Amino acid sequence: MEHFEIPADDVERAQRFYERVLGFRYERWDDDMGMILPPSERGIGGDIHRRSDLAHPTVVFTVDDIEETVALAVEHGGEQIGEIQPLGEKDRWVYVRDSEGNTVGLFDHGGATA
Repeated sequence: MEHFEIPADDVERAQRFYERVLGFRYERWDDDMGMILPPSERGIGGDIHRRSDLAHPTVVFTVDDIEETVALAVEHGGEQIGEIQPLGEKDRWVYVRDSEGNTVGLFDHGGATA
């Protein structure tokens, strides 16, 4: 698993909650998003972002090739949600719906076709 994503109506309020309850550190990216990092080397970090179309927490998995993984998801009863999006110079992400209707994120570092 790469990271998790937590939507929030009030990003600052959510940041304070995870800081005070779980000890997560917060790195602000902008008014609508920031990273929360675990208090120790154990565990994974995630982001808090302003709530939008995807209104529930999401897990994001790192994959070797995002196109190949999307094709496998579709082949096995899932569906791609939106287009593959760039993140920085090489990284990319996309959401897919699994066979049970759950939304998960996929992330790669450029894959085979980048």
